[in-house]
Amino acid sequence: MSTHSFVGISGWRYPPWRSTFYPRGLTQAHELEYAAERLDSIEINGSFYSLQLPSSFLRWKSETPDDFVFSVKGGRYITHMLQLKNAHQALANFFASGLLALGEKLGPVLWQLPERVTFEPSVLETFCAQLPRDTAEAVELGRDKDARMDDRFWLDEGPGHPLRHALEVRHNSFDDPECFRILARYGVALVVADTAGRWPMLREISTADFVYVRLHGADELYVSGYTDDALDRWAAEVRGWVTGEGSNDHRARDVYVYFDNDTKVRSPFDAMGLRQRLLEL
Repeated sequence: MSTHSFVGISGWRYPPWRSTFYPRGLTQAHELEYAAERLDSIEINGSFYSLQLPSSFLRWKSETPDDFVFSVKGGRYITHMLQLKNAHQALANFFASGLLALGEKLGPVLWQLPERVTFEPSVLETFCAQLPRDTAEAVELGRDKDARMDDRFWLDEGPGHPLRHALEVRHNSFDDPECFRILARYGVALVVADTAGRWPMLREISTADFVYVRLHGADELYVSGYTDDALDRWAAEVRGWVTGEGSNDHRARDVYVYFDNDTKVRSPFDAMGLRQRLLEL
């Protein structure tokens, strides 16, 4: 089975991008279409702040090319408030909220933990065990949604396909072989996150059949861009993961890379730069 790289941005609706990345006069309604013509993927981050509507996911699907992929960020209620504990009901609501409407364009689900959450083996194991491995399991989980979702849910798996999950951690306690074993047991990727040194960058990619990378800024979190040399290095690393030449187990993997350094309008330009380098390799 061939492996691929997907390069994109975290979110796409940022006022400073208008008349910089987005052409002057482009309406907000066409921003997703414009970005999707220049990138392979986008990380939906509105789902982190609140449950989205099925109609939104359907619209986003219709506005992007056939081979486009969305990653979806899991809700902060699960990661930041519940801190992964007692999450069954919240997970049911999340998977019923409409992301399955993306169909074949649904890529990994990202679960980003806050810095205050430390590694607790039993908590991580219980949470990972609840994550649906495919769209059929997601539908079954979604059936446990609560009553407030009754007029705004989507529980059609469509043709059906596997689901991928990625965990981004921000505490050094997760740099633990037991953490890696738990993630590997459930095929959950440990995010490779560049945070300008603020949080650990863990490079344990053996836990899943794909790699998930978030680039938050080379020198200043969410602000600084990536130089040509830095993009060259990331392109070489991504290519090594895609081919397996850069992995200790020599296993080829799909790779998803998202730029989240949006403050100074660097994300889309850095993403296009990395994507072009990968096309040229």
